[in-house]
Formats: sequence, C-alpha cells, structure tokens
Amino acid sequence: MRSTFAFIFLLISFLSFGQERITISGFVKEQGSQEQLPGVNVYVAGTPYGAVTNTYGFYSLTLPATDTATVSFSFVGYEKTDRKVNLNKNIEINIFLPTINQLEEVVVSARRQEDYVSRSAQMSQVEVPISQLKKIPAFFGEKDVLRVLQLMPGVQKGTEGQTGLYVRGGGPDQNLIILDDAVVYNANHLFGFFSIFNSDALRSVELTKGGFPARYGGRLSSVLEMNMKEGSKEKLHGEGGIGLISSRLTLEGPIKKEKSSFLISGRRTYIDAIAAPLIKQQQKGDESQVKPGYYFYDLNAKMNFDLGSKNKLYMSGYFGRDKFYANETGPLSVTKAGLDWGNATATMRWNHLINQKLFVNSSFIFSNFNFGVSSYARDINGDGTVEDEFSLRYDSKIRDFAIKTDFDFYPSPKHAVKFGAQATFHKFVPSAFAIAGSFVDDPIQRAVEPVHATEAGAYVEDTWQALDILKMNIGFRMSLFQTQTKNYIRPEPRFSAALSLARDFSFKASYAQMNQYVHLLSNTGLGLPTDLWVPTTDRVAPQQSRQVAIGFAKDLERPALTLTLEGYYKNMNNILNYKEGSSFLSINGENANELSWEDNVTAGKGWSYGAEFLVQKKTGKFSGWIGYTLSWTYWKFPELNFGRTFFPRYDRRHDLSVVGIYEINKKITLSATWVYGTGNALTLPVSTYQGVNDNFINRVYPNGKTAIGWNGPRVSEYGEKNSFRAEAFHRMDVAIQFHKKKKRHERTWEFGVYNAYNRRNPFFYDIVEETTTEGTTVKTKNTLKRYSLFPVLPSFSYNFKF
Repeated sequence: MRSTFAFIFLLISFLSFGQERITISGFVKEQGSQEQLPGVNVYVAGTPYGAVTNTYGFYSLTLPATDTATVSFSFVGYEKTDRKVNLNKNIEINIFLPTINQLEEVVVSARRQEDYVSRSAQMSQVEVPISQLKKIPAFFGEKDVLRVLQLMPGVQKGTEGQTGLYVRGGGPDQNLIILDDAVVYNANHLFGFFSIFNSDALRSVELTKGGFPARYGGRLSSVLEMNMKEGSKEKLHGEGGIGLISSRLTLEGPIKKEKSSFLISGRRTYIDAIAAPLIKQQQKGDESQVKPGYYFYDLNAKMNFDLGSKNKLYMSGYFGRDKFYANETGPLSVTKAGLDWGNATATMRWNHLINQKLFVNSSFIFSNFNFGVSSYARDINGDGTVEDEFSLRYDSKIRDFAIKTDFDFYPSPKHAVKFGAQATFHKFVPSAFAIAGSFVDDPIQRAVEPVHATEAGAYVEDTWQALDILKMNIGFRMSLFQTQTKNYIRPEPRFSAALSLARDFSFKASYAQMNQYVHLLSNTGLGLPTDLWVPTTDRVAPQQSRQVAIGFAKDLERPALTLTLEGYYKNMNNILNYKEGSSFLSINGENANELSWEDNVTAGKGWSYGAEFLVQKKTGKFSGWIGYTLSWTYWKFPELNFGRTFFPRYDRRHDLSVVGIYEINKKITLSATWVYGTGNALTLPVSTYQGVNDNFINRVYPNGKTAIGWNGPRVSEYGEKNSFRAEAFHRMDVAIQFHKKKKRHERTWEFGVYNAYNRRNPFFYDIVEETTTEGTTVKTKNTLKRYSLFPVLPSFSYNFKF
C-alpha cells in the first residue's frame, strides 16, 4: 500500500514538474474568534484557478507565476475579502473573514458565483448553515440537526415525532454519523424524539447521500459529518437557552489569548423535576407510591492549541446519557425498574503542515455506546422479613478505538489529492444478563463472550479539473474486516463528475460501491436503544451496496437560488433482519444459555430508486427550500414473507417539505415548515378468531354432559408482510422570534406551534373488538383504530448570547 501511495505521489508531481509555478497557501479563520473555516472558496480573480479550504481551514493553490493578481476569499455568511499580491514567489496568506452580521451596513443583493453548486464535482450532498438551522420551527423549541435534515429530499422521516434518518431506502444503521472524527452509534434522546446533538456546539453539518468520496466508508446509505466549534481565541463568549423541557449553556474563550481556546457546552432536561410534584399530588393518600421519571443530559467539550505556524492540536469529546425509571413502594413490597443508555466519544487530532502543498491530520479516536435494562422486586412479610425477591439486569455494549491519518496534497491547480488510512478496533458485547431470586428456580448469569474485530481501510481520491467544462472526483478505497477466523477484503471504487452544459448549469453523475461491517438488529423500526449492534462474523457476511446517480444543477444569481434534480438507483445485498417471531432480548431468560443472535437473523437483498428535487435559498431576508422525493424501496428475504418481495416499513412513495424563513426586520423573524408524506407500510391482521383453550376441550361436567371449550385467547392471522399502507401524514409548524440587542448581550424570545392545524397523524394502528346491542341481539365486529401521538403543541424558549 505504501508503494501505491508513493507511485501516485510521484506521478502527480511529475505532471507539474518543469513549469514555472508558485504556490499560495495559508489558513482562513473567522475574525473575532480565530476559528478555522472549512469550505471557504479561494480563487484568483479573472483566472480559472481556485481552491477550497479543507476541514481545518487550510488551502493551497499552485498557479503560473505573474507580476500581480487579486486573490479572493468568500464563504456563505461572511464578507468577501480580496488581497492584491505579487505572484513571483511562494507566499503564505492567512485571512480573517468577518461575519456579515458584524457589518450592519452590508446588504447582500446578489449571489457570489464562487459558491455555485453547479461548479462542484460532488453531488447528492446537502448542507444547512447553523445560523439558518436555529431559525426553523422546532419540536418543543429544541433546535435539532436531525429533524432539519429530515426536511431534505432523499431523507425519509420515520414514525411521527422520531428523529431517525432513512436515506434513499436505507435503514437508520446505514448512516455513518461522525462527530469530530468519532463514530456515534446511537444519536437519540427521549426514545428517538430528540437527537443528542446540541446545535450551539456545532460549527458545520454536512450530509452526503451518494457519490461518496473515497475517504468515507463503513456504511451504505449516507455520511453525516459534524464538526464542533473550536472556541474563541480572543475573548469569552457564551450562549444558551431555557425551554419547556430542557436548558442549555455554551461557553467558549481563550486559554491563552491567540494561542489556545476551549469550548464547553451542556444540556439537561428537567422532565423529571416538572412531573414529580404532579405525580405526588395525584397519588396523595395512596398506600403505594409510584415514582416514575426520565431525564437526559449531554456534554460537549473541546480544546485547541496553536503550536506554531505548522502544528495544531485539538482535543474534543462528547458524553451523554438517558435514564428512565419507575419505582413503586408499598407497605409490603418494593419494585424498581429502569432503562438507561448513553454515548461517549473522545478525539485527539494533530494537524501538521509538511510544506505548502502537503497537509496531514492524524486522529486518535474513542467511541462507546452501552444500553441497560434493570428490574428488582421484593415482597416483605408482616414481620419485616423478605418473603420473595427477584432481580434482572441486561446490558449490551459496543466500544471502539481507532487511529486514522489523512493527507491533503495540492500538486497543481487542476488536482487536489486526498489519501490516507484508518484502523478501528471494535469490541462488541451483544448481551450480558443476570436473573436471580426466589421467583426463579434456576438463577441465570450469562455474559456473551466479547467479540473483537478489526476494521481497516486505505483510500486515495483526486478532484481533477480535466477540462474547463469537466471536473471529476476519482477515488478508490480498499476496506478490510477481520473476524475470529475470516478476513473480508473488499474494493470500493468511487466516481463523480460535473459537466458544464451552459453558464452555471451542469450535468452530474456518480457511482459508489460501499461495504458495511456492523449491523443493527431491530424489532420495532423506531431506532430505540433496545436495538442491537452486532458485527460481521464467519456466518454473517458484510452488507454491500452499489449506487448510481445522475442529475442536473443550476445556479441563479437573481434571485440567489440553487436548483438540483437527481435520479438514483441503489441495490443492497446481505442486509439483515430478524426471522419471524425472533428477538434477541429475552427478558424472561428462556433458553438463555443457548440463545444466539446469529441463529435468529436472516440475510436478504433490497433495492431502491427514485428522483429528488430541491430548490434552496440560503441567504437574504427570505430564505428556505422546497424538497420533493419520489421513491420506491423493496426487500426480499428467503425466510420472510414466504420469500416474496415486500415493502420495508419506511418505504414512502411521496415526500414533500416546504421551509420558509422571513426576517421582517432586525427584531422579528418568522418561520414555518409544512411536510407531507405517503404513509408507512405496515403489517396488520387480515382476520381474528377465538382460539381453543386446551383445558376445556371435551370437559365433563358433574351432570355428565361434555362441552368443547372455545374460550381461549383471540388469535390474529396475518397476510403478506407490510401489505397495509398507513394514512398519509402532513403537518405545519410555525414560529416567531423576537430579537433584541442589549449593551452586553443579545436575547431572543421564540414562540412556536408544532402541528399548527392539529392534524391527527397516525402513530400506530390496532384492531379492537366493538360490541353493539340491537334488541336482544349482541353483535361484535373488529374495527381498525388509529392512534395519534401529538396534537397542537405550543412552545416557547428564551435564548441569549454574549
């Protein structure tokens, strides 16, 4: 592999050898905080030469030597900056961009051409500025990254209220979620109604749905990359908010001015504190007291150190936890039950500038997710002694240690090369549980042996301006997964290109092959923490997908709009699902010593295709987007649905989102969203009947008569899997923000309404038996009943910034 990288390095170097060229390089930072800015456009006015800063704000641009030229730096939300320089020798230019809101006299009336999507080789990628995210109506006032991404085309929403992402026919486990290089395995708070990501701590959010660059691997459907803020190196800043169910606070500032900084951000819900007095009042006078409760919290922290012009060090981490409990205390009994889960990540990154053309970042990464269920019961005799006692504990865990190195090499204006490698050392504990007590004949204590596995990958990619009208990203990744006795080695070619057809109008195409070596087993489809993460094994092969996409991109200057239209086709192999009636979470301990998740799963295939349309405006007094998706997703498993093709739960034919933000003036901002979607595919009974109770068959009564007993449990008969289509859902959310700048801080009051016109969207369905009486005749019939979750929900929050 080293020889391959060396060959590529020498080949590209040879292409630029012998020409009289100079190199401009440096870092682009935010004025006031000195945070490095990724994605800034750097270009030489009047020439085709340009570059984009990498994740750490570094750029390098090699071009022919000349006397003088104007180098421009621009980024959405920041003032454009020009520098006039002599290009007769290599030069380093470090730039500080001021934000537009610092310059009240600046009015943005036209779109900058260097920000045009039509000029990028990348396709199937969406980015939402954090400033725009904070203006969109939110569920209970909680600004949520995943909820905003659900409003984008190609991203299907799960069950009403859930934050799960279903991208182009893929499941929630097929999304690679990265926070400062660390993989996050469970991104949900409150059983999926909120995500763990606090927007106050985030600097950038980028979702890639297809045409994946070679530097990404390990998932089939999408890559969601988020980077935390670095913290201001100039002075102390803070922001926070108080809402209906949680509060948050973020502080950032210098450790040593202009040399190092910190950021710390925390959030905690107080549902338990609010509910406690209500529950206590309701149970006043009862002999048994029930104390249910739930809370979550999360903490983000980051430090960065400037070790000179060529070296920088970053340390960041996340820790969050959810805990649900229900304790009941009575005169002669005590019962305790609980459910808890949480994530922890830590990343240490070292940036080193080898020379003006070569930049390297090395990362050491830790990630951990664990989930637990506990239960305890005790009965007490009148004399205070224990009569019966029972305890249960179930745990599931996944822990990673990883190391990765990425190089950015800029040999010429026409090439931007990235290459690198990474290795992840997984430890899976699929389950560990203990059941004991006088209720249990044979106490069980079982811990599945931890499964250790190694996942590795090496890649190279080149963004190549082949012609003035053709820009391509060509890449290759080699992935490896090592299990107990078997090694899986899979090549992953990648390609994407943009062909200019006219001014600011391009045709795009991409191909990507992906492999996934970790799997999420779920009975519910809701993305609950009870879902089980398991590895590829000798018996379970890795998932694999191939995706092709084509489309068009058009940028308009007045009005400043981006329009994209894409079509895609994706097939997936070796996707996993539980067999009918199987579940790995055996709370009663039945067959616990023989239970194996590999015996309970089945592998199949799937395919998805569709079209996506997006028109987006990111800046100006009126901004927002309209996104529409038309799609089909199919699954086929030999051991499910009699081997016949069926729709997965999250297949959705039509999905439409409309988002609008209008800044009336500096003090008032209005926003609204409206969503529509075809209903989910569900499995419901086609008939029910009264079962037979064996204890009453041919029962002989004292009078000598016999009778056949039909008073057994009701039995449901199911037809084909997911053959029922739920009702379509639609919903409108609205919000208004009132801003006020004071001498030392800025405050914002926000009032919002979720589900403004009280649409009773389906959450789940049930078949109930209804009885009617007509005279002396009693009739029963089965009725399909729809249950909804959220009516109109008003909310308010107070936010501040200093």
